[in-house]
Amino acid sequence: QVQLVESGGGLVQAGGSLRVSCAVSGRTFSDYTVGWFRQAPGKGREFVAALRWSGGSIVYADSVKGRFSISRDNAKNTVYLQMNNLKPEDTAVYYCAVKLYWRDYARDEDYDHWGQGTQVTVSS
Repeated sequence: QVQLVESGGGLVQAGGSLRVSCAVSGRTFSDYTVGWFRQAPGKGREFVAALRWSGGSIVYADSVKGRFSISRDNAKNTVYLQMNNLKPEDTAVYYCAVKLYWRDYARDEDYDHWGQGTQVTVSS
């Protein structure tokens, strides 16, 4: 079983920065993907970014490209999402998730394990 624990959300003014973390523990595999998704009130879950643990491939949604950065700390088994130049429309609950392999990294239904979510609120 895989456990994911997110931390680091909060309230920030537009233009500010936040970093959210996702600590991965339990049984993982050699080739898995860690994805970040978000869900704003009244909206569906949206893909934000993904990182392939084996090989380090990284992709971003167009809406966050150039502002968000995903990275990892192998020693801590933790994935980070650095969010810069935040906008009010970035306000959402942010979730990290894990799936096997890389294919279909943007499909939330393909992810098997999810964290509890962390709230990010950007004021204008």
